[in-house]
Amino acid sequence: MKTITARGRESRRRLRWGMLMGGAFLAGLLAMGVLLLLPGQGKREQGPASSFSPPATHSTPGPTPAGQVPQARLAIVLDDLGYEPSLDAEWLKIPEKATVAILPFGPSSRKVAESARARGWTVILHIPMEPESPVSDRTERFRIRRGMDSEEIENLIQRMTDNLPQATGASNHMGSAATADPVTMAAVASAVRKRGFFLLDSMTTPRSVLLDAARNAGVPAARRDVSIDGSVSSEEMRRQWEQAIAAAKEKGAGIFICHGGAETLRTLIELLPRLREENVDAVTLDELFRAGKEA
Repeated sequence: MKTITARGRESRRRLRWGMLMGGAFLAGLLAMGVLLLLPGQGKREQGPASSFSPPATHSTPGPTPAGQVPQARLAIVLDDLGYEPSLDAEWLKIPEKATVAILPFGPSSRKVAESARARGWTVILHIPMEPESPVSDRTERFRIRRGMDSEEIENLIQRMTDNLPQATGASNHMGSAATADPVTMAAVASAVRKRGFFLLDSMTTPRSVLLDAARNAGVPAARRDVSIDGSVSSEEMRRQWEQAIAAAKEKGAGIFICHGGAETLRTLIELLPRLREENVDAVTLDELFRAGKEA
Protein backbone atom coordinates (compact mmCIF):
# COMPACT_ATOMS: atom_id res chain seq x y z
CA MET A 1 0.00 0.00 0.00
CA LYS A 2 2.86 2.38 0.83
CA THR A 3 4.42 1.66 -2.59
CA ILE A 4 1.14 2.35 -4.37
CA THR A 5 0.60 5.52 -2.38
CA ALA A 6 4.09 6.77 -3.18
CA ARG A 7 3.58 6.04 -6.87
CA GLY A 8 0.25 7.82 -6.73
CA ARG A 9 1.79 10.87 -5.21
CA GLU A 10 4.50 10.84 -7.90
CA SER A 11 1.91 10.53 -10.62
CA ARG A 12 -0.08 13.42 -9.20
CA ARG A 13 3.05 15.60 -9.06
CA ARG A 14 3.85 14.78 -12.69
CA LEU A 15 0.25 15.50 -13.64
CA ARG A 16 0.31 18.88 -11.88
CA TRP A 17 3.67 19.73 -13.50
CA GLY A 18 2.33 18.79 -16.90
CA MET A 19 -0.74 20.87 -16.37
CA LEU A 20 1.40 23.87 -15.33
CA MET A 21 3.65 23.49 -18.35
CA GLY A 22 0.67 23.08 -20.65
CA GLY A 23 -0.99 26.14 -19.17
CA ALA A 24 2.18 28.17 -19.61
CA PHE A 25 2.43 27.05 -23.23
CA LEU A 26 -1.19 27.96 -23.93
CA ALA A 27 -0.71 31.34 -22.25
CA GLY A 28 2.31 31.95 -24.46
CA LEU A 29 0.33 31.12 -27.58
CA LEU A 30 -2.49 33.40 -26.45
CA ALA A 31 -0.08 36.29 -25.82
CA MET A 32 1.47 35.89 -29.27
CA GLY A 33 -1.99 35.92 -30.81
CA VAL A 34 -2.85 39.15 -29.03
CA LEU A 35 0.39 40.75 -30.18
CA LEU A 36 -0.32 39.79 -33.76
CA LEU A 37 -3.69 41.45 -33.55
CA LEU A 38 -2.41 44.72 -32.05
CA PRO A 39 -2.03 47.69 -34.53
CA GLY A 40 1.46 48.11 -35.82
CA GLN A 41 2.61 44.68 -34.70
CA GLY A 42 3.35 41.55 -36.64
CA LYS A 43 3.36 41.64 -40.47
CA ARG A 44 2.21 45.08 -41.82
CA GLU A 45 -0.46 45.13 -44.50
CA GLN A 46 0.03 47.21 -47.65
CA GLY A 47 -1.56 50.55 -46.76
CA PRO A 48 -3.28 52.97 -49.11
CA ALA A 49 -1.14 54.95 -51.54
CA SER A 50 0.24 58.19 -50.15
CA SER A 51 -1.89 61.27 -50.79
CA PHE A 52 1.25 63.30 -51.58
CA SER A 53 1.60 64.32 -55.20
CA PRO A 54 4.79 65.79 -56.64
CA PRO A 55 4.46 69.39 -57.82
CA ALA A 56 3.55 69.91 -61.46
CA THR A 57 6.37 70.84 -63.79
CA HIS A 58 4.64 74.13 -64.61
CA SER A 59 2.95 75.40 -61.47
CA THR A 60 0.39 78.17 -61.63
CA PRO A 61 1.58 81.36 -59.93
CA GLY A 62 -0.65 82.01 -56.94
CA PRO A 63 -1.73 85.23 -55.25
CA THR A 64 0.52 87.10 -52.88
CA PRO A 65 0.46 85.35 -49.46
CA ALA A 66 -2.21 86.64 -47.06
CA GLY A 67 -1.01 89.45 -44.86
CA GLN A 68 1.86 90.37 -47.14
CA VAL A 69 1.34 93.74 -48.83
CA PRO A 70 2.44 93.69 -52.50
CA GLN A 71 5.26 96.08 -53.22
CA ALA A 72 4.05 96.74 -56.75
CA ARG A 73 1.56 95.85 -59.44
CA LEU A 74 2.20 95.03 -63.08
CA ALA A 75 -0.40 95.10 -65.85
CA ILE A 76 0.37 92.61 -68.62
CA VAL A 77 -1.12 93.65 -71.96
CA LEU A 78 -1.44 90.98 -74.64
CA ASP A 79 -1.27 92.98 -77.84
CA ASP A 80 -2.56 92.62 -81.41
CA LEU A 81 -5.10 89.86 -80.78
CA GLY A 82 -8.05 89.16 -83.07
CA TYR A 83 -6.54 87.93 -86.32
CA GLU A 84 -4.87 84.60 -85.41
CA PRO A 85 -7.61 82.42 -83.87
CA SER A 86 -5.40 79.47 -82.85
CA LEU A 87 -2.65 81.61 -81.35
CA ASP A 88 -5.18 83.95 -79.74
CA ALA A 89 -6.73 80.99 -77.92
CA GLU A 90 -3.32 80.03 -76.52
CA TRP A 91 -2.62 83.55 -75.25
CA LEU A 92 -5.86 83.39 -73.29
CA LYS A 93 -4.52 80.43 -71.28
CA ILE A 94 -1.77 82.28 -69.41
CA PRO A 95 -2.14 81.64 -65.66
CA GLU A 96 -2.26 85.27 -64.56
CA LYS A 97 -4.52 88.29 -64.85
CA ALA A 98 -4.05 90.18 -68.09
CA THR A 99 -5.46 92.78 -70.43
CA VAL A 100 -6.14 91.98 -74.08
CA ALA A 101 -5.66 94.69 -76.71
CA ILE A 102 -7.86 93.50 -79.57
CA LEU A 103 -7.81 94.68 -83.17
CA PRO A 104 -11.40 95.15 -84.41
CA PHE A 105 -13.12 93.27 -87.22
CA GLY A 106 -10.81 90.24 -87.04
CA PRO A 107 -11.93 86.60 -87.37
CA SER A 108 -11.44 86.01 -83.63
CA SER A 109 -11.86 89.56 -82.25
CA ARG A 110 -15.27 89.03 -80.67
CA LYS A 111 -14.51 85.55 -79.38
CA VAL A 112 -11.30 86.72 -77.72
CA ALA A 113 -13.16 89.64 -76.10
CA GLU A 114 -15.90 87.38 -74.76
CA SER A 115 -13.43 84.80 -73.43
CA ALA A 116 -11.26 87.45 -71.80
CA ARG A 117 -14.21 89.06 -70.06
CA ALA A 118 -15.36 85.65 -68.84
CA ARG A 119 -11.97 85.32 -67.11
CA GLY A 120 -12.33 88.73 -65.49
CA TRP A 121 -9.69 90.31 -67.73
CA THR A 122 -9.78 93.80 -69.20
CA VAL A 123 -10.58 94.26 -72.89
CA ILE A 124 -9.28 97.32 -74.71
CA LEU A 125 -9.83 98.45 -78.27
CA HIS A 126 -6.52 98.40 -80.17
CA ILE A 127 -7.10 101.26 -82.62
CA PRO A 128 -5.10 101.02 -85.87
CA MET A 129 -3.34 104.31 -86.58
CA GLU A 130 -1.17 105.68 -89.36
CA PRO A 131 2.54 104.79 -89.12
CA GLU A 132 5.43 106.90 -90.39
CA SER A 133 6.55 104.26 -92.88
CA PRO A 134 4.08 102.45 -95.13
CA VAL A 135 2.88 99.20 -93.55
CA SER A 136 0.48 96.88 -95.31
CA ASP A 137 -1.69 94.71 -93.07
CA ARG A 138 -5.33 93.79 -92.59
CA THR A 139 -6.07 96.95 -90.58
CA GLU A 140 -5.10 99.34 -93.36
CA ARG A 141 -8.67 100.06 -94.46
CA PHE A 142 -9.79 101.37 -91.07
CA ARG A 143 -6.75 103.21 -89.72
CA ILE A 144 -7.00 106.62 -88.17
CA ARG A 145 -4.90 108.97 -90.29
CA ARG A 146 -3.66 112.52 -90.13
CA GLY A 147 -5.97 114.85 -92.01
CA MET A 148 -9.18 113.06 -90.98
CA ASP A 149 -11.70 115.44 -89.44
CA SER A 150 -13.17 114.82 -86.00
CA GLU A 151 -16.43 113.45 -87.41
CA GLU A 152 -14.61 110.82 -89.48
CA ILE A 153 -12.61 109.77 -86.44
CA GLU A 154 -15.72 109.68 -84.25
CA ASN A 155 -17.59 107.49 -86.76
CA LEU A 156 -14.65 105.13 -87.19
CA ILE A 157 -14.20 104.66 -83.46
CA GLN A 158 -17.95 104.09 -83.13
CA ARG A 159 -17.77 101.26 -85.65
CA MET A 160 -14.87 99.72 -83.74
CA THR A 161 -16.61 99.91 -80.37
CA ASP A 162 -19.74 98.39 -81.89
CA ASN A 163 -17.57 95.46 -82.94
CA LEU A 164 -16.04 95.14 -79.45
CA PRO A 165 -18.66 96.24 -76.90
CA GLN A 166 -16.65 94.59 -74.07
CA ALA A 167 -13.92 97.25 -74.33
CA THR A 168 -13.38 99.63 -71.40
CA GLY A 169 -10.30 101.37 -72.79
CA ALA A 170 -8.26 101.90 -75.94
CA SER A 171 -4.67 101.91 -77.17
CA ASN A 172 -2.89 102.68 -80.43
CA HIS A 173 -1.83 100.01 -82.92
CA MET A 174 1.25 101.35 -84.74
CA GLY A 175 0.56 105.09 -85.14
CA SER A 176 4.02 106.64 -85.12
CA ALA A 177 2.66 109.32 -87.49
CA ALA A 178 -0.86 109.75 -86.10
CA THR A 179 0.09 109.85 -82.41
CA ALA A 180 2.60 112.63 -83.10
CA ASP A 181 -0.13 114.86 -84.56
CA PRO A 182 -1.90 117.01 -81.91
CA VAL A 183 -5.06 117.63 -83.98
CA THR A 184 -5.60 113.93 -84.70
CA MET A 185 -4.96 112.92 -81.11
CA ALA A 186 -7.33 115.59 -79.79
CA ALA A 187 -10.11 114.09 -81.93
CA VAL A 188 -9.26 110.57 -80.72
CA ALA A 189 -9.25 111.67 -77.08
CA SER A 190 -12.62 113.39 -77.53
CA ALA A 191 -14.18 110.27 -79.05
CA VAL A 192 -12.75 108.07 -76.31
CA ARG A 193 -13.98 110.37 -73.53
CA LYS A 194 -17.57 110.05 -74.78
CA ARG A 195 -17.36 106.29 -74.20
CA GLY A 196 -15.87 106.51 -70.73
CA PHE A 197 -12.65 104.82 -71.87
CA PHE A 198 -9.14 105.22 -70.58
CA LEU A 199 -6.22 105.50 -73.02
CA LEU A 200 -2.96 103.56 -73.14
CA ASP A 201 -0.14 105.01 -75.21
CA SER A 202 1.82 102.15 -76.77
CA MET A 203 4.64 104.67 -77.38
CA THR A 204 5.49 103.67 -80.95
CA THR A 205 7.30 107.01 -81.21
CA PRO A 206 8.98 109.23 -78.62
CA ARG A 207 7.18 112.16 -80.27
CA SER A 208 3.74 110.90 -79.22
CA VAL A 209 1.33 113.53 -77.89
CA LEU A 210 -1.40 111.03 -77.05
CA LEU A 211 -0.90 111.46 -73.31
CA ASP A 212 -1.14 115.24 -73.52
CA ALA A 213 -4.29 115.07 -75.66
CA ALA A 214 -5.89 112.65 -73.18
CA ARG A 215 -5.14 114.90 -70.23
CA ASN A 216 -6.49 117.95 -72.04
CA ALA A 217 -9.72 116.03 -72.72
CA GLY A 218 -9.98 114.75 -69.14
CA VAL A 219 -9.36 111.13 -70.16
CA PRO A 220 -7.46 108.83 -67.76
CA ALA A 221 -4.29 107.81 -69.58
CA ALA A 222 -0.94 106.10 -69.14
CA ARG A 223 2.00 105.03 -71.25
CA ARG A 224 3.53 101.59 -71.30
CA ASP A 225 6.82 100.97 -69.52
CA VAL A 226 8.14 98.07 -71.59
CA SER A 227 7.01 96.59 -74.91
CA ILE A 228 8.33 93.45 -76.59
CA ASP A 229 7.41 91.62 -79.76
CA GLY A 230 8.26 88.39 -81.52
CA SER A 231 11.42 89.82 -83.07
CA VAL A 232 13.40 89.71 -79.81
CA SER A 233 15.27 86.66 -78.52
CA SER A 234 14.23 84.80 -75.38
CA GLU A 235 17.26 86.26 -73.60
CA GLU A 236 16.30 89.80 -74.56
CA MET A 237 12.72 89.19 -73.50
CA ARG A 238 13.91 87.97 -70.10
CA ARG A 239 16.00 91.11 -69.72
CA GLN A 240 13.07 93.36 -70.59
CA TRP A 241 10.78 91.43 -68.26
CA GLU A 242 13.17 92.21 -65.42
CA GLN A 243 13.09 95.86 -66.50
CA ALA A 244 9.29 95.83 -66.29
CA ILE A 245 9.39 94.35 -62.78
CA ALA A 246 12.00 96.92 -61.72
CA ALA A 247 9.89 99.77 -63.14
CA ALA A 248 6.80 98.52 -61.32
CA LYS A 249 8.67 98.26 -58.02
CA GLU A 250 10.21 101.70 -58.44
CA LYS A 251 6.92 103.45 -59.29
CA GLY A 252 4.47 101.16 -57.52
CA ALA A 253 2.82 100.12 -60.81
CA GLY A 254 3.94 99.31 -64.33
CA ILE A 255 2.63 98.29 -67.76
CA PHE A 256 4.20 95.54 -69.86
CA ILE A 257 3.04 95.08 -73.47
CA CYS A 258 3.72 91.70 -75.03
CA HIS A 259 2.96 90.47 -78.52
CA GLY A 260 4.43 87.85 -80.75
CA GLY A 261 4.22 84.19 -81.65
CA ALA A 262 4.25 80.89 -79.84
CA GLU A 263 7.85 81.23 -78.67
CA THR A 264 7.12 84.60 -77.07
CA LEU A 265 4.12 83.08 -75.32
CA ARG A 266 6.17 80.15 -73.98
CA THR A 267 8.82 82.51 -72.65
CA LEU A 268 6.23 84.71 -70.95
CA ILE A 269 4.70 81.71 -69.16
CA GLU A 270 8.17 80.71 -67.93
CA LEU A 271 8.74 84.24 -66.61
CA LEU A 272 5.45 84.70 -64.76
CA PRO A 273 6.65 83.06 -61.48
CA ARG A 274 9.14 85.92 -61.14
CA LEU A 275 6.22 88.14 -60.15
CA ARG A 276 5.60 86.13 -57.00
CA GLU A 277 9.31 85.91 -56.27
CA GLU A 278 9.55 89.70 -56.44
CA ASN A 279 6.28 90.26 -54.53
CA VAL A 280 4.61 91.90 -57.54
CA ASP A 281 0.91 91.39 -58.28
CA ALA A 282 -0.37 90.93 -61.82
CA VAL A 283 -3.39 93.19 -62.36
CA THR A 284 -5.61 94.30 -65.21
CA LEU A 285 -5.58 97.81 -66.63
CA ASP A 286 -9.05 98.35 -65.21
CA GLU A 287 -7.67 97.64 -61.75
CA LEU A 288 -4.67 99.87 -62.35
CA PHE A 289 -6.79 102.83 -63.45
CA ARG A 290 -9.28 102.34 -60.62
CA ALA A 291 -6.31 102.68 -58.28
CA GLY A 292 -5.39 105.97 -59.94
CA LYS A 293 -2.59 104.94 -62.30
CA GLU A 294 -1.61 107.84 -64.54
CA ALA A 295 1.35 108.45 -66.87
